[in-house]
Amino acid sequence: MKRRDALALGAALTLSSVGAAATARAAEEGPRAHVLRYAFPVATTSFDPARINDLYSRTITAHIFEALYGYDHLARPPRIVPLTAEGMPEVSEDFKLWTLRVRPGIFFADDPAFQGRPRELVAADHLYVFRRIADPALNSPLWSSVADWEIPGLAALRKRALDKREPFDYDAPVEGLRLLGRYTLQIRIGKTLPRFLENLAVSDLFGGIAREVVEHYGDAIGDHPVGTGPFRLGEFRRSSLIVLERNPMYRERTWQADPAADDAEGQAMAARLRGRRLPLLDRVEISIVEEEQPRWLSFVGAQADFIERVPAEFVDKAMPGGRVAPNLARQGIRGLRTLSADLVMTLFNMDDPVVGGLAPARVALRRAICLAVDLEREIRLVRHGLAIPAQSPIVPHTSGYDPNFKSEMSDYSPARAQALLDLVGYVDRDGDGWREQPDGSPLELEYATSPDQASRQLNEQWQRNMDAIGVKIRFRTAQWPENLKAARAGKLMMWGVGSLASGGDGQAALQRYYGPQAGQGNIARFRLPAFDALYDRLTVLPDGRERLALFGQAKLYAVAYAPYKLHCHRFAVDMMHPGLEGYRRPLFWDEWLHMVDFIPGSATAA
Repeated sequence: MKRRDALALGAALTLSSVGAAATARAAEEGPRAHVLRYAFPVATTSFDPARINDLYSRTITAHIFEALYGYDHLARPPRIVPLTAEGMPEVSEDFKLWTLRVRPGIFFADDPAFQGRPRELVAADHLYVFRRIADPALNSPLWSSVADWEIPGLAALRKRALDKREPFDYDAPVEGLRLLGRYTLQIRIGKTLPRFLENLAVSDLFGGIAREVVEHYGDAIGDHPVGTGPFRLGEFRRSSLIVLERNPMYRERTWQADPAADDAEGQAMAARLRGRRLPLLDRVEISIVEEEQPRWLSFVGAQADFIERVPAEFVDKAMPGGRVAPNLARQGIRGLRTLSADLVMTLFNMDDPVVGGLAPARVALRRAICLAVDLEREIRLVRHGLAIPAQSPIVPHTSGYDPNFKSEMSDYSPARAQALLDLVGYVDRDGDGWREQPDGSPLELEYATSPDQASRQLNEQWQRNMDAIGVKIRFRTAQWPENLKAARAGKLMMWGVGSLASGGDGQAALQRYYGPQAGQGNIARFRLPAFDALYDRLTVLPDGRERLALFGQAKLYAVAYAPYKLHCHRFAVDMMHPGLEGYRRPLFWDEWLHMVDFIPGSATAA
């Protein structure tokens, strides 16, 4: 049996057993058991919100924890709405003082940490989230973002723990985090942040958490998430299976969404679902299937009910010309194509002695590498046309994105790349066909990659592109979580990653160029004072023409210094078997499973 066939069979058997177990449990529970099965392409890293920033872990935590605010499921353009908050916040004129109220009567899921007593969500649980992120023992990837808010007293508390090498004091007062009552909290920030509300609408990272749960599980908290969300973690087999179950303690909350008046599909969806109690599903069964062919075959074979982001190599078979293939349409399978608020890029480690730094020769090397990437070929062959070239780090559907902006990031010119390398001294001195560095030492790129088929195809493109300009490249293969850990530690030279917007403000995409975020959101470790000053101005300005002009300047810096090769913004193609009701791809939030239902055999249109 060929390896790919064996993988496909293995995935089908895995998903089949998951489906059989779900069916058996559904039979036990009676007609109300609605189960959705699908697959993640990579394993999760943790379910501790303070320690994650990868998409798939965040997808799980977004359904277990709840932030103060969230997004309307159908509104386009997106609209922030209260989630655990009672109403919108009270905000000072300078946008520095935010007073928020938690809605009474919201309870955490049952857990042994509560010793058999119902545990209500209170204001202190939301303040505790920020203290955990500040705790240096956690080394939270979110700390650089929270530190940037300049909450008075929080950084000093963190520094004291570091300097004295003692445990973080969770009980010490923090001037910027005040409890005004059981359900009322106040956050004071040190700078003007007109769009701070977006940070309070990220359930996967800033959802309320109970201190006693964290203390009960200690270092194992990443496997024991307990929140107030619509689902709880029912079963977890690392790198294999994640089961989300309906949270019996979830408050009485009904399906509500407000699509635009001219959104016929959204209006029809809302008419069918409005008023139903959430979550609509009883269980979600998520398998980890890294290989693309097995993941696709499991969907076609109905072992999975839904496939998020159809692998690019199967899109031509699934939706030729943008329409569902006739053989699939006859089964009632539907497909949706959405331009994502995302960006695919290759990072250059700016601390690396070969590709990093701001010296003119190093900048020229990175720009030459960017020019040598045949982006049109990559999109056509590897991504099967499901992308548009990225001209800047700002992503579609966010402020600052301009579809008419054009930069050299989308240019393909091996001739210009070679001329640039020749100009700054990256030439072939020994006649072996490969370029050396200006000082005569070997020039060899090392690209971090993963063992999946899509990565292998991208590696082939990189090999072809670099061969064409006489630059050696080799590939370092590891699982995605391992590459992420190494990248954060500054141990990778180059790595291809994707990023999805977490809010409607385009400035969030510029964090990866912001010096104080080096090693965190700024995974390339780019540091340029002029850019940092521009970023700081963007932070405090209200939306308007002046701010848009600064976005334009930021884009030029990003292209000129090239700490990232910007590849493309992808189209997401999602497909579903008949019976999936209420699905619409979120633009930059991760919670949606509670808003959909799956009734096998139903042919109701979404």
